[in-house]
Amino acid sequence: MKMMKKLTAGLALALSLVGGVQASTDGINWDKAPGKTNDPASLQNGAKLFVNYCLNCHAASFMRFNRLTDIGLTEQQIKDNLLFPTDKVGDTMRVSVDPKQAAQWFGANPPDLTLVARSRSGHGGSGADYLYTYLRTYYRDETKPTGWNNLAYPNVAMPNPLWELQGERRPVYDTVEEHGHEVHVFKGWEQVKPGTMTPLQYDQAVGDLVNYLQWMAEPAQNSRVRVGVWVMIFLAFFSFIAWRLNVAYWKDIK
Repeated sequence: MKMMKKLTAGLALALSLVGGVQASTDGINWDKAPGKTNDPASLQNGAKLFVNYCLNCHAASFMRFNRLTDIGLTEQQIKDNLLFPTDKVGDTMRVSVDPKQAAQWFGANPPDLTLVARSRSGHGGSGADYLYTYLRTYYRDETKPTGWNNLAYPNVAMPNPLWELQGERRPVYDTVEEHGHEVHVFKGWEQVKPGTMTPLQYDQAVGDLVNYLQWMAEPAQNSRVRVGVWVMIFLAFFSFIAWRLNVAYWKDIK
């Protein structure tokens, strides 16, 4: 009897977890991220935004500051403008906040963001698409403890880290009838309070930040693509040579 109760409880827990996953995947469509991981100006601006607005709580413990030289920054520029958490350019991007305190303040320790652009991919698109949508769909919700909510991640625990840039917005819905029921369909945004950036400037800034996060998740990706192209060209050329040699070897036999 006790075993049956444990099995029943385990099944109920599994079903609740599956339901939670399904609920988290339902929602708005993800917008396409710029994907400009080979644009040094965009990556440099994204790195600046990451250090100023994300690195306060979220670490990137698999990335070293001196790796930013790959996107065109000098070590002196890194020291003067980006080296806030440490004084050594060879250190990793860690945060000074204590994990226990962070768990008390936010309910959980903020996750490491080094690989977030790769880990957040899903049915809606790539991880970069998710991040680009997520950072642009925050809105004020006074019913939440933080005062913020998010269309891409409903009931999000983290407040909008870029609210000063974006300002405050609220979603606007249309009511349509489907199968005899009224359904609220997301229509757009209404700006409640302006930020320091216009909506277009904010979207560009988020695009730069996501470009940087996408690059940080795999700094060698552009080199890998370039090498891959040359490898494919070599294989095609070698295949042609091998085919002509095969024809030459067998022409007398045939």
